[in-house]
Amino acid sequence: MIPALTASDVARGTARLLWLHGMTAIAEVPLADGRRADLMALSPAGEIWIIEIKVSAADLRGDHKWQYYRNWCDRFAWAVPPHLAPLLEDDRFAPDGCGLIIADAHEAITSRSAPLAALHPSRRKAVMLAFARLAAHRLMRQQDPNLGPY
Repeated sequence: MIPALTASDVARGTARLLWLHGMTAIAEVPLADGRRADLMALSPAGEIWIIEIKVSAADLRGDHKWQYYRNWCDRFAWAVPPHLAPLLEDDRFAPDGCGLIIADAHEAITSRSAPLAALHPSRRKAVMLAFARLAAHRLMRQQDPNLGPY
């Protein structure tokens, strides 16, 4: 029996796919509205992507917050293990407006491209600044875990 994939597994495979396309991704990104993006990525063209990760049908069906993520990115995509991909064809998950990435712990494929819905320039600047500061903050904490409070 193959063990079930975790969200970390899917995030890893998805981040590898994004990396191969020249993108950098970070996990668990707080948004200004209080929500948290599973993965946020920045493309070479400066596009901001949010990827929502689901590893169980119950979690997917119970998610009613995913539409709000589209306010904070240029492209939105789901990342799921192979067995969940057919569920993302349901109209309630906006297959025409969301990308679909099928992933495991080692690799991923783009099953459906994420359409572009460009952010307003002021929102883009704020999100990019928050992304950069979060990445730098995490790097500093990794280099010096004894830093004082932020």
